[in-house]
Amino acid sequence: FEDAPKVLIDRVEQVVRLIRSKGVGVYFVTQNPLDIPEKVLAQLGNRVQHALRAYTPREQQAVRTAAETFRPNPDFDCATAITQLATGEALVSMLEDKGVPAMVQRTLIRPPSSRLGPITTDERRKIIAESPVAGQYDQVVDRESAFEILQKKTKEAQDAEAQAQQQNSGGSRWTIPGFDDVLGTGNRRSSNRQTVAEAAIKSVVRSVGSSVGRAIVRGILGSLSRGR
Repeated sequence: FEDAPKVLIDRVEQVVRLIRSKGVGVYFVTQNPLDIPEKVLAQLGNRVQHALRAYTPREQQAVRTAAETFRPNPDFDCATAITQLATGEALVSMLEDKGVPAMVQRTLIRPPSSRLGPITTDERRKIIAESPVAGQYDQVVDRESAFEILQKKTKEAQDAEAQAQQQNSGGSRWTIPGFDDVLGTGNRRSSNRQTVAEAAIKSVVRSVGSSVGRAIVRGILGSLSRGR
């Protein structure tokens, strides 16, 4: 990650954060903890640290960095133990209940065992049945991650805001029931010609409007005259 762009490191950190809620594990294997960015290193749960030899200032810094990533154990100094580990030994810290990291322990690592070729069906059933986590991962569960929950809430808020703006932009107007088309506020006719009834109704509306307007003006002027 030394020459990796920041956008790549941010993406790796995001992936490490999200996949834990999906029950998927990611392994980082390196001889030097300084090779892994601190933001990514802080997201790792289970840690297995083999011996490190510190002869230069940079190597000593790597030892201190590795020791600081473990939960301290009062029985020994983690930084000193890293430089004293023998072949087959390692410092190990696993997650306990509720995702709490356990105190670092110095332990022997069992050598890997393998075989050439696939195991038989009966052997596979036996191994699965004797596993301490038998039955816990038989059913696929695709839980909703924190990112998906936040994304859903953001979309709901944006939709609600857009709907509110659409309602507010509609405005309001006074209408006379049944006369929208006649007054020209409804769907207009394709022709400019109007019927006799339409012309009569428009004339009545204009007359009423003029009469009401004149009455209002006379009332205002009369009030002003009496107030002098």
